[in-house]
Amino acid sequence: MMLYNLKDPQEQVSFTQAVRQGLGREQGLFFPSSLPHFEDIDTLLDMPFNQRSSEIISAVIGDEFSKEQVDALVEQAFQFQAPLAKVTDTISALELFHGPTLAFKDFGGRFMAQCLAAIRDDEKITILTATSGDTGAAVAHAFYGLENINVVILYPKGKISSLQEKLFCTLGGNIHTLAVDGTFDDCQALVKQSFDDLELISKFGLNSANSINISRLLAQTCYYFEAVAQLPKAQRQQAVISVPSGNFGNLTAGLLAKAMGLPVKRFIAATNENDTVPRYLESGQWSPNVTVPTLSNAMDVSQPNNWPRVEELIKGQNWSLADIGHGRLTDEDVKQSLTRLWEKDYLCEPHGAIAYQVLTEQLQEEEIGIFLCTAHPAKFKDSVDDILEMDIPLPAPLAKHAELPLLSHDISANHAELVDKMQHLLEI
Repeated sequence: MMLYNLKDPQEQVSFTQAVRQGLGREQGLFFPSSLPHFEDIDTLLDMPFNQRSSEIISAVIGDEFSKEQVDALVEQAFQFQAPLAKVTDTISALELFHGPTLAFKDFGGRFMAQCLAAIRDDEKITILTATSGDTGAAVAHAFYGLENINVVILYPKGKISSLQEKLFCTLGGNIHTLAVDGTFDDCQALVKQSFDDLELISKFGLNSANSINISRLLAQTCYYFEAVAQLPKAQRQQAVISVPSGNFGNLTAGLLAKAMGLPVKRFIAATNENDTVPRYLESGQWSPNVTVPTLSNAMDVSQPNNWPRVEELIKGQNWSLADIGHGRLTDEDVKQSLTRLWEKDYLCEPHGAIAYQVLTEQLQEEEIGIFLCTAHPAKFKDSVDDILEMDIPLPAPLAKHAELPLLSHDISANHAELVDKMQHLLEI
């Protein structure tokens, strides 16, 4: 598998190099030069989840890993399911929160960790990543305790839920967490700035576990195949998938799956009030606003990193941006959507509620809707309890970490301060 840098197409790397490197020159994202196309899609969809996932990943990667190696990576990474839960006669929820940190990021984070563990030599690696909520926990737990790998996670102080914070800021060991006085976009900018510094990359052995790393996106394509596999064959061509969108890695993975032959009629990008992409699709003008905090904090992103990949894929497949549905919800809309779902006996959380509501508004006759539930409702216990007037019991992973003290360090959104703090934490 060869990938090229979207900002510098002359820079071409293998899959393993892209996993090691994360970003290309000029902070460019790596993108596949070609993708396999599965002709006998029904046979593929009839396979069990892990067997199918191994087939997909092997076809994309090529001969850089043996089929036996890919089988082992998948078995280690995907030790949980992604069930489709029926909400109405025509709409189902794809539940992506059955992994160890109760969020969809477990799929990509664990697969990336397994890839890095398989390809690294004896050199030390530092994973530097930013999170708007769920990436932090997934990456922290995926890499926790791995030899010669340190993890530094930046997150916007006071702008993620307390239980999200507890899940990854209480581990210690090789997991280092920094609460940044700023927004997620500020955190992301600090990460990008670090990857512009070749001396820093060499000094720390930097790599990133955001969805900018191609291994994470590859893993995420697998649950889109799993979603459609759970539909009756007669309904597959009418599938419409609504994706709660912040950094747009999740939508990118879905479009990659479609490019490989997955029968999806169309996708919908559902956002909160940080609506850079919906406004762009309507006006043609890319004009990010200042990020505003919302109930759906993992989507509080005004400058989504993965959007260039979406545009590259649309262009390469001769699709149209107009084919991507879009919509946005205010916090008040989210509260109403959560209530409507609960009235249908489905307990959701703000991100999934956004995807559901936009889907219901745009689903047409004869279409079958799927919306992504990206996190367990208990991760947003305070807001969900308040909106629905209930008391969600904490699942074991959350209950365990809720009682532990936070181990985070506060920093400002200043790159020099980040470097100093990393040198201290990693004793370099």
